[in-house]
Amino acid sequence: MAEFIYPKLIGAKIRSQLAYRASFAVDFVSQVLAQCYELIVILVLFSQVDALGGFSRDEVLLMYAFAGAAFGVADLFAGQLDNLPTYIRTGSFDVLLMRPLRVLPQIMCSDIRLRRIGRITSAVGVMIYALTHVPIDWSPAKILLTVLTPVAGAVIYSAVWVVACSVCFWIVEGREFANAVTYGSNAFTSYPINVYSRPLRWVMAYVVPGAFVAYYPSLALLGKEDPLGLPGWVGWTSPLVAALAAGVAGLVWRFAVRHYRGTGS
Repeated sequence: MAEFIYPKLIGAKIRSQLAYRASFAVDFVSQVLAQCYELIVILVLFSQVDALGGFSRDEVLLMYAFAGAAFGVADLFAGQLDNLPTYIRTGSFDVLLMRPLRVLPQIMCSDIRLRRIGRITSAVGVMIYALTHVPIDWSPAKILLTVLTPVAGAVIYSAVWVVACSVCFWIVEGREFANAVTYGSNAFTSYPINVYSRPLRWVMAYVVPGAFVAYYPSLALLGKEDPLGLPGWVGWTSPLVAALAAGVAGLVWRFAVRHYRGTGS
């Protein structure tokens, strides 16, 4: 029965934000503009070059859109984990432990910010443009892949968020490290991974499975071979990678909470 409380908590947060419509509208537009700024960077880049890592402008925009939509959804639900150091430092995390609810969903429902929908809206707009301007031999399987890719990417990002923020149980002021991994992953996945150096590529693409957020699904949709030499079926494995990432994140989170000793305050 406790699970029914979470939708009510989310609903209360949403209603409180919609009560101030002008503020919500301003925040929404600011998020759209922030996402458009990243888009402008790509457009300026392609005003100087014809291809990036062997990919055209519209193909890169497809990767950017997949990554942006996935990150926007993850930020909407998992971004609240950025507050974990504050919970730990002030002793508020102990209060969460005493409630008859799971701790992680409590944190994720604690501060749903609707303004983040602006980032998702902008990314979806770019996705629609890119999908109609790149050569895709459509099939039912590719339609399903197109729908699942942002969802799987959001799960991957959320898993990365959980693992990165779990470090804060040992390094209380570990927010900057967590931000470098989470927000850095978004910047990394917006471009073809073959343009990065080998060490960065291995860490951010495979250790942090950022390559499966947008790059490999885009290759599968476009029917292109991977410049790095991996087989074509890899592009269809993002949902599996997302499930594995979620499983690892769950294990890391439970281990961290189990070894939490409190602030002593």
